[in-house]
Amino acid sequence: MDAEITYIKLKNIALQEFPDIVISASILRGPLNVAKSLRIFFMDDSFLEVWISGKKYSYHWQKADGKIYRHDNAPHKKHKHIKTFPKHFHYGFESDVKESKLSDNSMTAIRDFLKFIRVNIK
Repeated sequence: MDAEITYIKLKNIALQEFPDIVISASILRGPLNVAKSLRIFFMDDSFLEVWISGKKYSYHWQKADGKIYRHDNAPHKKHKHIKTFPKHFHYGFESDVKESKLSDNSMTAIRDFLKFIRVNIK
């Protein structure tokens, strides 16, 4: 599935299934109008940026207070001790890294992370 289709599907999930927290969503584009990521805006002025390229991904929630919550699978050597390596979860700060049980299926992953965000916004 190409990036454009994936981002459209993820955008629709966010808008249709999470209208209580999602304000808007848009696909960010790079050169030649190619879809490069999806950005979802929330009622508390935070946002989630989703980047998927092949098997690599990042789900990055940035809060207005500067805290970040990011699931990604970049194979950073410093996180090799994490059981789910290369998958890991930055919990509030870049330096606070935990195991990530986020699904490799992007449709399941977005739903699970949006549920986490919903609980932590309210």
